[in-house]
Parts: sequence; C-alpha cells; structure tokens
Amino acid sequence: MEKPLIKQTETIENLHKGGFKIIQDAKRFKFGIDAVLLADFAQARKTERVIDLGTGTGIIPILMTADKKGGTFTALEIQEESADMAKRSVLLNNLQEKITVIHGDIKNAGTIFPAQCADAVTCNPPYIRGQADIQQNESIAIARHELLCSLEDVVSAAKYLLKPHGRFYLIHRPERLSDLCVLLAKHNVNPKRMRFVQPYADAAPTMILIEARKGMKPQLSIEKPLVIYKEKGAYTEEVSAIYGRQ
Repeated sequence: MEKPLIKQTETIENLHKGGFKIIQDAKRFKFGIDAVLLADFAQARKTERVIDLGTGTGIIPILMTADKKGGTFTALEIQEESADMAKRSVLLNNLQEKITVIHGDIKNAGTIFPAQCADAVTCNPPYIRGQADIQQNESIAIARHELLCSLEDVVSAAKYLLKPHGRFYLIHRPERLSDLCVLLAKHNVNPKRMRFVQPYADAAPTMILIEARKGMKPQLSIEKPLVIYKEKGAYTEEVSAIYGRQ
C-alpha cells in the first residue's frame, strides 16, 4: 500500500499560483511572507540551475517555478522531517523533473555538490544570532536561530556553489545588514541590488532583500521600499500581486 501523501497533523495549502499547493504542519515551522517575497525578488532564466539553501518545506523553489523562473532547482534542508515534507510537496505538484530535494547540511555543501554548479543560490536563513531554548519546539527554533548554521556558513556555501558572476539572493533583518555586508565582501560575493521591506509606508523596515554577485565589483543599487500593508489587515496592490491574489 502506498504511503499517504499527508500525515495526521499536516494540511495542504493553496499557494494561489500556477495551481500549486504545499504541505504544511502546524507543529513545525511554517513559511511566512519573507519566503514569498524572496521568491518574487529572485531571478533565474529558464536554462539556469538554482540551489535553495535551507529550503524548509520547499516553498521558494515551488513559488519560483510557479512564476516560470529557473530551469531546475535543488533544495537542501537539514531537518529530515521538513525535507520529507518538501519531497511530498514536489510530488503533490508533479514537479519531480523541476525540483530535487536533498536532506543535508549547508556546512557540508562542499561534499554534496560540485563547486561552481549553480547559476543562482537562494536562502531565507535563520535571522537570530546565538542560542535559543529549544525545549518547546526544536524545529521552529532551528529555523529561526543560528543553531545549526551561521550567517557565514550560508555565505561561504553560496560562494562555493556559484559560478563566476552567479547571483545570490537572500532576505534578512536590517539589524544584521552590517554583518552581512562584511561577510559578503570577505567571500567576494558583493551586493548589487537591495530593497528594504516595510510593514507600512511610514514605518521603519523590518526586512531587507539582497542580490549579490560572485566576483563582481561592488556597485550597489537601492530599489524603492516594498510596503506590505496599505492599512491594517489589507495588503498593498504589489504584495497582493506577489501572492497571486489579484
């Protein structure tokens, strides 16, 4: 007998794009708006290979495929249960020829992949530096805190994976921007495009989207801010379009 596609605590959520869906578990880390915005911000041509580091349940490759970006995707995830959910979401959407999910550690990227094998790398990394109390929910703590990999581990892996002039897309918090810029410069993956994300037009940014290029000279372009809400509970037209709800 075939295994059921979803388990008892899981649900199937509609992504409102391309008819695609994703398997989620209320007891584990669920994707948020940051992953949705990163998938929209990232660019990849139809002939290009994209590697998504720390894919979780595979949301970024699935959304990029829905937007007809990229040729093939490889999604790397350290948590075995999340990687299994991502694999089942790939099956659910019949994307086996587009997306491959690998259970593995970002820090071991050098033994999992050949060097310079990716045209683009995406990552929605853990934002919070330092340790956390993981007694209540280890899965969520690992996704939010730098427990199993540091920001430098992520940047180092991206440098190893990218072809010359390859693109690295990530989202992070503004308070970590100085750390991030230092690490990108150290590994010669220099920021080329940046966009701040604000909850409201008159609010300070809470996220930042970055495109960096391997081996390119530093020359940064700052795009206009992305505003999430026009009023409480109502997305702006741009964010609604990103979600595919217009």
